Amino acid sequence: MQGELIARAKKMLADGTVSRVLGWRRGQFVYDVTPDVFCTAEDLEQNFVWNAFCGANLSKYLIAESAKEGKVAVFLKPCDTYSFNQLCTEHRLHRENIYVIGIPCRGTVSIDSLREKGIEGVVSAEAKDGKLLVETLYGNEEFPLEDVLPERCASCKSWKHVAADELVGEEGDVRESNRFDKVEEIEKMTPEERFAFWRSHLSRCIRCNACRNVCPACSCEKCVFDNPNSGVQNRAAADDFEENMFHIIRAFHVAGRCTDCGECSRVCPEHIPLHLLNRKFIKDYNALYGDFTAGAEVGQMSPVADFTTDRDAEPDIVRKGGLR
Repeated sequence: MQGELIARAKKMLADGTVSRVLGWRRGQFVYDVTPDVFCTAEDLEQNFVWNAFCGANLSKYLIAESAKEGKVAVFLKPCDTYSFNQLCTEHRLHRENIYVIGIPCRGTVSIDSLREKGIEGVVSAEAKDGKLLVETLYGNEEFPLEDVLPERCASCKSWKHVAADELVGEEGDVRESNRFDKVEEIEKMTPEERFAFWRSHLSRCIRCNACRNVCPACSCEKCVFDNPNSGVQNRAAADDFEENMFHIIRAFHVAGRCTDCGECSRVCPEHIPLHLLNRKFIKDYNALYGDFTAGAEVGQMSPVADFTTDRDAEPDIVRKGGLR
């Protein structure tokens, strides 16, 4: 499909439909993929890549790109389009300056997941027919795709785009997802066990801000953690409370707007399952207000931003055991 995407992007540049293309740039290694902008056919031919390692959600990069002159084309996977719609709802994008090309995805992988299986010297990786075909310097390997997917992809809620100006490839369906299974496992723990679970993960946080910087829902122009007068300016955590506070505040900040794209966990250098915090909020909102999926439609209001007397939970619901 990579050749097809390159051909489509080159045609749009040539006929003036767009002035640039937002996609994935190849690095030194096949798994070293970086979101970037392409402005020429030559650059696309030489450096554009679409493979099993292209997990980055490109929607957030449109905040800056759509504010520039000219139109930008962007390739979005199904899960990315939920973030795209949510950003449109929040008026963070100039929709008229964007051309969305939807591309199919059944999950992307990381080099870490392959290394855990003892795979080194990866030359190429292709997801096809439910399998991951890996070419290495030492021979070819094949795995069931589900065995190497990160949790965020294994429990993906939808293979169907909710926004696109055109589609390339075969469209998928909204899935019967098991994405709350892990959340329920954590809920069944005792308070002490839950605290120990999160401390075991959050204690590894190095405050690099990768989770915040990549998150489509974290789109504030000025973050409180960058404000030296806030009292919570970003710095190495001095104690356990600061490590907890940063991630809990961020989870509250994106509550009702998180599309569960899992970018926070994908980029975390310490492999902290941060998306599970957000999924807990999503699960609770569904229990309190009925099923709600952020980004499913442009203009759809979050339950926490749209009060109604017949739907909103009364304050005593927690006291009565409505939530754990």
